Amino acid sequence: MTPLTAGATTPQPPRHPTRRLLRHLLPYWRRLLPAALAAAGSELAAAALMATAAWLITRAAQQPPLASVSLAIVAVRALALGRGALRYADRLLGHDGVLRAVAGFRTRVYEALVPLAPAGTPAFRDGDLLTRLVDDVDAAQDLLLRVLIPGAAACAVAAAATGTAAVLLPQAGVLLGLLLAVAGLLVPALVLALSRRAGHTEQAARGELAALTLDLIEGAADLAAYGAQDRAHGRVRHASARIAALERRKALTTSLASAVVLLCQGGAVVGVTWLALRAHADGVLSAVHLTVLAVLALVSFEALAPLPAAARRLSEVRASAGRLAVLFDRPPPVVDPPRPARLPVGGPVGVDIRGLRVRHRPDGPWALDGVSLRVPPGHRVVLLGASGSGKSTLIAALMRFVPYEAGSIRVGGRELREVSGADARRAITGMTQDAHVFHASIRANLLLARPDATDADLSEAARAARLLEWIESLPDRWETHLGGDGSAMSGGQRSRLLLARALLADPPVLVLDEPTEGLDPRTAAAVLTDILDATRGRTTLLVTHERSGLAAADQVVTLTGGPHPAPEVICQ
Repeated sequence: MTPLTAGATTPQPPRHPTRRLLRHLLPYWRRLLPAALAAAGSELAAAALMATAAWLITRAAQQPPLASVSLAIVAVRALALGRGALRYADRLLGHDGVLRAVAGFRTRVYEALVPLAPAGTPAFRDGDLLTRLVDDVDAAQDLLLRVLIPGAAACAVAAAATGTAAVLLPQAGVLLGLLLAVAGLLVPALVLALSRRAGHTEQAARGELAALTLDLIEGAADLAAYGAQDRAHGRVRHASARIAALERRKALTTSLASAVVLLCQGGAVVGVTWLALRAHADGVLSAVHLTVLAVLALVSFEALAPLPAAARRLSEVRASAGRLAVLFDRPPPVVDPPRPARLPVGGPVGVDIRGLRVRHRPDGPWALDGVSLRVPPGHRVVLLGASGSGKSTLIAALMRFVPYEAGSIRVGGRELREVSGADARRAITGMTQDAHVFHASIRANLLLARPDATDADLSEAARAARLLEWIESLPDRWETHLGGDGSAMSGGQRSRLLLARALLADPPVLVLDEPTEGLDPRTAAAVLTDILDATRGRTTLLVTHERSGLAAADQVVTLTGGPHPAPEVICQ
C-alpha cells in the first residue's frame, strides 16, 4: 500500500453511502426505537384528538344523554395530555439517542482518520477535512432527527388515517390513501431526485469555502504582505455566492413541494367530504362520521408536512455520507501485519537500518535509496543533511508513517515491518518536524505525551528542556494558555516546550526532527546544546541541518544526495 500525496485524486463516493451510514448507527437502535415510537405516538395522538373532538362536538349537537359521550370526553382529555407527554418524550429520547449515536459515530470517524495521518491526510485540504469531521458527521444527526423519525411518524399517521377512513367509508379510505401516497411518497421522491445532484455540488462547495476560509485566516499575513487580499476575498465571495444560489434553488424546490402537499390536502378534504355527503344523503353514513371523515382528511396531512424538507435533507445527508465513505475507504499508508510482533520495552534499545529504500508514489523517485545507519543503545546520533536529502522521510519510516519497499529497520533486534504502527510509535517517538502546540495550557500540552504524569514528572521534563524557570515566572505558571500553535511563546520557548513533551514521553528511541526549525543561528545552537545535554544516556536520533552546538553528540552522520540520486550516509 502506498502513501497518498497532496496531488492524489479523490475517488468517487461508493454506492449506497446512506445505507453504510445507517449501519454505523444501528448499534444504537435500542435508544432510537423509543424515540421513533414516541414521535409516532405524538402524531397519532394529535390526529386522534382532532377526530375525537370532531365526533364529540357533532354528537353533542344532537343533545344525547351525557353517558353516551362521557367516554369521548375522557378520550379527548387523555389524548390532549398524552400528546404533550409524548411530544416531550419524543424530544427528550430523540435528542438523547441521536446525540449518543452521533458521538459514537464521530469517534469511529476519528478512528478511521488516525491510520491516515500524517502521510494520508494531504489527500484532503485542511478545510475540506474539517468539513467532513464536523458538518458531514452532523449529517448523521439530521438523518435520524429530520428524516427517519419524521418519516416513521408520517407513515404511522397515514396508515392509521387511511385504515380509519376505510372502515367508516371504503371509497373515502381509497381516495385518502391515494392522496396521502402522492403527498408522502411521490412528492418527497421528486424532491429527492431534484436535490440529489445539488446535494453533491453543495457539499463540495461548502468544503471549498471552508478550505478558502482557513487559507484566508492562516495566510492573512502573507496575503497582506503581497497585496493579495482582494483576490482571496473574491474567491471566498464567489464560493459564498455559489452556496447561496444553491440554497435558493433548494428553498424553491421545497416550497413548491410543500405547495403540492397543501393541494393534496385540500383535494383530500374536498373529495372525502363530497364522498361522505353523498353517503350521508344515501343513508349509509351518519352525520357524526361525516364530520370525523372531513376532519380526519384535514389533520392526516399535518404529519406529512415535514417530508419535502426531509427529502431535501436526505439528499444532503447522502452527499455527506458519500464523503465520509471516501474517508473510511481510504487505504492507510502503512498496513499493520496480521499478527504484529511486540517490540522490547524498558531501557534504551538500538536501531539498525540496512539498505533502506522508500518512495512516496509507486512510480515516483526514490526518497531514500540504499540508506544504512546504526544507532547503538544509549547513543545520541545526529543526522545532518540539506533540505530534500530524505531526513524527514527516514524519521517517517522509523515511526511507521510511510512504508519501506526494501531494506530493513531493526529495533532492539526486531524487524519494524513486523510491528504494528501504534506499537512502533510507543517505542520510537518524539518531536516531528510539524509538531503542534495546542491552544491549551502548558500542563495540557505536556500531558499529551503522558497523561498520568505527576507534577514532579512535568517539572523534571521542563527542567531538562531548560523551560522550568520561564514557566515558574509566569503569573498562571502551568495553567498559562499558549495560544494557537504556541503564538504566545517565542520560537525558542516553543522548541523547548516540544522537547519537554518528547522527554516526558520517555520512549526507548527518541527522535527529534528539525527541533530548531525557524530559529536564528544563536538560539538554534543553544537549543541543540541543551537537547544533547538532556538526552544523555538515551537512544536518540536528532535530525537537523544546523552544524553548531553538536559537540556533545556521540556521532554525527551526514546524509547526502537528494530524492533523485541514491543518497548515502557518511560517518564523520
